[in-house]
Amino acid sequence: MEESYVLHLQGQYQKFSDFYLCYCGHARCEPLHSYGPAIRPNYVLHYILDGQGKYQVEGHEYLLGKGEGFLIEPNKQTFYQAGADNPWSYLWVGFNGSNCEACLRAVGLGGGRRTFRCEDHGELLRLVEDMLTCHNSGNTSDFILQSLLCRFFACLSACLYENAEAAPSKTERENLYVHQALEYIRNNYANGITVGDVARYVALHRSYLFTLFQRTLHISPQEYLARFRLTRAKEQLTLTDASIANIALSCGYREPQVFSRAFKQQFGVTPGTYRRQDREKAQSDLERHLKGKRRGPFPDASAKGK
Repeated sequence: MEESYVLHLQGQYQKFSDFYLCYCGHARCEPLHSYGPAIRPNYVLHYILDGQGKYQVEGHEYLLGKGEGFLIEPNKQTFYQAGADNPWSYLWVGFNGSNCEACLRAVGLGGGRRTFRCEDHGELLRLVEDMLTCHNSGNTSDFILQSLLCRFFACLSACLYENAEAAPSKTERENLYVHQALEYIRNNYANGITVGDVARYVALHRSYLFTLFQRTLHISPQEYLARFRLTRAKEQLTLTDASIANIALSCGYREPQVFSRAFKQQFGVTPGTYRRQDREKAQSDLERHLKGKRRGPFPDASAKGK
């Protein structure tokens, strides 16, 4: 469970195609609250306001605390979880566009750097709070949100520049075969590929590929492929208005009925029910937040959110 306040932007905010806000929010988590494994279609930056937790991506785990943050990149399976004794509170900003990589490089992120430290003193949260109030569609709100996103990155840039010398240097060593297999799945999951196709691509026997996946990711290639497709579908149900049939096809399912059965088996509800419940909850959380904003950034109301 987590107490969260979220703003989703659906279709009305696409005039800035090179760099634009998709959603934002902040949350106070209960012990061991987790999200994922999930695959995002866009970039997301999380910044930890208090407490501790862990972030996992491609077999690597980062233990993070107050004043630190982590970057989620598109089409990479990630998992994060609040600590048991001191669960984190965090904010997040989801964004996309053709110029995202350049913007991230400009502040020192991306290119293998997934975590950062920033002594912010509250400015990042204030910017997200301002974003949450711009929930009406229209040119005025669009330009305000764009300016707030740029100010968010300006604040982050200043923080990371000041802490560049103190930032921890992490060296990561990935299994080359697993890395190639994951890249192949990310680039081809919509084409109805099988584990046999993955094994042929990396020139390994299926049994050895299975061993490497279990050793590195603690999951079989077949399970990874299925979860990748279904979590990618879950994100599309949340963030797009595409039909369930089109989402199924875009995630490698030739038959919508097969997709719906697999989705219900994995998540406990049908795709249509998940989309309806998710949107009803996001609207309810946002309305509750706007009504209680005068009481501070974390009102006492409790809700399960993203």
